[in-house]
Amino acid sequence: MNAHESAAERFEADRTHLRAVAYRMLGSLSEADDALQEAWLHVQRSDASGVRNLGGWLTTVVGRVCLDMLRSRASRREDPLEAHVPDPVIGRADGHDPEQEALLSDSVGLALLVVLDALPPAERLAFVLHDMFAVPFDDIAPIVDRTPAAARQLASRARRRVREAATPDSDLSRQREVVDAFLAASRAGDFDALLALLDPEVVLRADTGTGPAGLAGASQLIRGARAVAEQALAFARFAQFARPALVNGAMGLVNAPEGVPFSVMGCTVTGGRIVELNVLADPARLRRLDLGGLDAPR
Repeated sequence: MNAHESAAERFEADRTHLRAVAYRMLGSLSEADDALQEAWLHVQRSDASGVRNLGGWLTTVVGRVCLDMLRSRASRREDPLEAHVPDPVIGRADGHDPEQEALLSDSVGLALLVVLDALPPAERLAFVLHDMFAVPFDDIAPIVDRTPAAARQLASRARRRVREAATPDSDLSRQREVVDAFLAASRAGDFDALLALLDPEVVLRADTGTGPAGLAGASQLIRGARAVAEQALAFARFAQFARPALVNGAMGLVNAPEGVPFSVMGCTVTGGRIVELNVLADPARLRRLDLGGLDAPR
């Protein structure tokens, strides 16, 4: 087998891993697939005969493609500044979803992806490749046109920001209890019960995209328990269609009246209270998500 054939074979063998790299870099499942296609073309055009670590090289190829995509995205300013919600990875509420587990092997939650989305592209790449995939700074440095020491500093700055991400409780059954109670309170229109389940500093991020309005007419960021509880009550009529699901490895809700996806909500439960809600209600992006095989509405 020549070097070109070996690289192509390794790419296919590592496709799941490379897609996970691209998803963490881009926060978009469709863009991650685009990145892999572009990386594949690069591999096809490249001479890998001098490459000793094919797996590491392929990871950096995907990282470079994603960096270019992030820089292009930033130049177009296509994302809302505060209310953008990355593509969620949806799985069954019972936690048994091999495809989701493969993509989220290190439990990259929506709250973390939101923080990553706010990072400059070079910082995001340095953090993702080094901290999540153990790529040495010597290999990262050429991608970002920095010295290894400077690449280390990029990752360090990103790491400080990442510490801001809300971390969910590890007990999924406890998360489920809180999310079920939130859903029950929403259905019953019980404002006091909602307040008791929400952290006083809770954040609700609702991304409706640029298409038809889904939530209150526009993407928005809402802070504070009372304001978030009021928003939940405003949409209580849709709560009857909600079903439990795993959203990026944590408990959440999928809302699909008459089988048509209306929203996906990722819930971050910490210390028995909801500290963050990330809602994707962009019709165009929802149509691209795989929501099959979930629990039936209750």
